[in-house]
Formats: sequence, C-alpha cells, structure tokens
Amino acid sequence: MTLIITNEPVPLKIDTDDVVRVGKTRVTLDTVVNTLQNGATAEEIVYRYPSLKLADVYSTISFYLNHQQEVETYLQQRQNQAQAIRKMNEARFDPQGLRDRLIARQVEQAS
Repeated sequence: MTLIITNEPVPLKIDTDDVVRVGKTRVTLDTVVNTLQNGATAEEIVYRYPSLKLADVYSTISFYLNHQQEVETYLQQRQNQAQAIRKMNEARFDPQGLRDRLIARQVEQAS
C-alpha cells in the first residue's frame, strides 16, 4: 500500500461582496477566527455551525495560523467597513427618533 500525499485546496471562497466564506457555506472566515480566538476548538466550531465540515474548519485554522498577519488585516478591514455602514445607517435612521416614533404610535393605538 502506498500513501499518496496531495495538496488539498484551502476551503475559502470570496463571494461577490468580497466576503471570505468557508467551504460551500455562508459561514465567514471572520466567524471561524473569532470563535477560535474566543477559545473554541475545531469540533466546537462545527457544533456551533453545523453546515461546516470538520476538515474545512481545520484547514481554515491552518490557513489562519500560516497567514495570520494577512487575515488580521482582512478582519480589520471588515470591522472598519461594518463601523462605516453602522454610522451611515445611524445618520440616515436616527435610532432615538425611531424609538420616539414607535412609543408615540403605541400611545396612539392604545387611545
């Protein structure tokens, strides 16, 4: 019996929104890395996100450990984008104003 060793492709894909996803799932690289950094094992990650395959999670962790600086830069860019979108939405839809309108509507309907 001969063992054949092959290079397996990393199960990471960039979708149309430039978000890195794991395998053929909607789970993001951000999610796997953050869960790992919060102390979860690969098995726990698969338990939390059952659409993931254990082998894909291990490959993703390996990729992260071998390319930590690049992944951290990507994660920081994603965080900056999320903050910019949050600020834009808050500017467009004032949360305090929305709350006041909802309370006024409740009072109006109760009358």
